[in-house]
Amino acid sequence: MAELYPPIEPYAHGMLDVGDGNRVYWESCGNPEGKPALVLHGGPGSGAGPFWRRLFDPAAYRIVLFDQRGCGRSTPDAADPRTSLDANTTPHLIADIELLRRHLGIGEWLVIGGSWGVTLALAYAEQHPGRVSELVLFSVTNTTRREVEWVTRDMGRIFPEEWARFRDAVPEGERDGSLVDAYARMLAVRDPAVRERAAREWCRWEDVHVSTHPGHKPDPRYEDSDFRLRFARLVTHYWRHAGFLEDGALLRDAGELAGIPGVMIHGRMDISGPPDVAWRLAQVWPDAELVLIGEEGHGLSGDATTEAVLAATDRFRPVRSA
Repeated sequence: MAELYPPIEPYAHGMLDVGDGNRVYWESCGNPEGKPALVLHGGPGSGAGPFWRRLFDPAAYRIVLFDQRGCGRSTPDAADPRTSLDANTTPHLIADIELLRRHLGIGEWLVIGGSWGVTLALAYAEQHPGRVSELVLFSVTNTTRREVEWVTRDMGRIFPEEWARFRDAVPEGERDGSLVDAYARMLAVRDPAVRERAAREWCRWEDVHVSTHPGHKPDPRYEDSDFRLRFARLVTHYWRHAGFLEDGALLRDAGELAGIPGVMIHGRMDISGPPDVAWRLAQVWPDAELVLIGEEGHGLSGDATTEAVLAATDRFRPVRSA
């Protein structure tokens, strides 16, 4: 088993008013005088769980976590169908990160992200390169239209039975079009039974397409009806808009990352986010190291991936004086 750092609790936390009726939860852990590090969770909509704190040496880092708009402990909750997502976009999240940085009095920070958090980390770093000291990225995504189509349709060739169920949960007349759009529409209807079925089937498919690593177990978070609806609403909202980014812009603008050291960690068996996304980025970001992990899949799915992330945060921690 990969040995994470011991569990720790925040030494400070709060709710930051970011405008548009939104307040985001944030917390700081570890050493208040340590090197600042920002956590960008996945999903969108997963929330920043406490395991993220354990990816850093708490004596060396000032670890900042926050729940992105609409999820976790932030308000309003996207699980409530009355919560508008109009002011929940990537530009809004980037502005929230900068507001939080200024609120905490931080000049620059290491940024770590996984899955969707990689897309957000890259978008933030390309827009604010002077605020990012290093990047640690695992399960690399760019949330392009091609990637969304891959997850929602092309992977039916790998999991045909499961994908047929995913497809057949939408109205028959919408099955040949954009499935992410169809699910987003279902999640927005007034009938709670329709919303619940859409959320359940979306999360069931999410659990399938990340299941390629040995010993995969269903994600227990999907047993919670509020989490299912929150997660499905936010993922479909961002995916149907290709992450609210110009398609291909993250790769095109990777030159903005010049001078920022980075480590990208990706499982070779990650068919949810194929390794070519990370490989293409590595070709145009010379300051990054790409680490491909044998038979592991998406997320921190195995010991080797987790160990590689720990090695990266250890590599970038400040040198302690004798």
